Amino acid sequence: MKTWKDKIHFVLVEPKESGNIGASARAMKNMGFKNLCLVNPPPVITDEAQRFAHNSLDVLEGAKVYNSLADALEDKTLVVGVARRAGKRRGLSLPLDKGVEKLCDALPENKIALLFGREDRGLYNDEVGECGLLLTIPANKAHPSLNLSHAVMVVAYELSKLHCSEEGLGAAQGKTRKRERLIGHGELTFLFERIAETLILLDYLPRGDRDIQRQIMENLKHFVGRSGITDWELKMLHGICSQIDRKLGKE
Repeated sequence: MKTWKDKIHFVLVEPKESGNIGASARAMKNMGFKNLCLVNPPPVITDEAQRFAHNSLDVLEGAKVYNSLADALEDKTLVVGVARRAGKRRGLSLPLDKGVEKLCDALPENKIALLFGREDRGLYNDEVGECGLLLTIPANKAHPSLNLSHAVMVVAYELSKLHCSEEGLGAAQGKTRKRERLIGHGELTFLFERIAETLILLDYLPRGDRDIQRQIMENLKHFVGRSGITDWELKMLHGICSQIDRKLGKE
């Protein structure tokens, strides 16, 4: 029987240690999750990975492998990063317990990707830029960096404590809200390109000032990415861009 947990995808970005991959699979299964995605993993999943994935070979062997992060996120509707470092340019960051509660509002209609970075470098800035929300795990300031599989376990555990019914967390809190299916992450790429072109046409983005343009578009990505948009909203935004183009004589 499928549940809201089937909509959660744990995405490991360029993991280097096969043992961490196996241990992550075990941590996920311990908490009732099964969707493991690997972006540019080691070419061979070793015996070590299988040993660390004790009684969780179904999760390990069922992992989907992608050549790029873009491919892994193509059909996901919300992208959430797990990162040690927060910052103004990194968008909205929330402590883990507060952040996971926000995910229930999108379930069970939408696919959520949880991004975990490399063992040594974490997530790069451009990968963080794909995230609408960052989750931070409170840890000892003197030694805040967690092992990859440990981070997966902590996040999976915190998620497993939620009660995301068909009515959602909001209903349990006395709120009523009709959830809608959001568009896939891949469809947003063209929208952001379209918006950037329109803003340049309006002279809102200074021509040739790549830094300002990048900053504005990053903020827009974070803004949209926090809650996603529906198909109707996507068409509305494209329609607004088209109308501006017509008024300014571009079309």
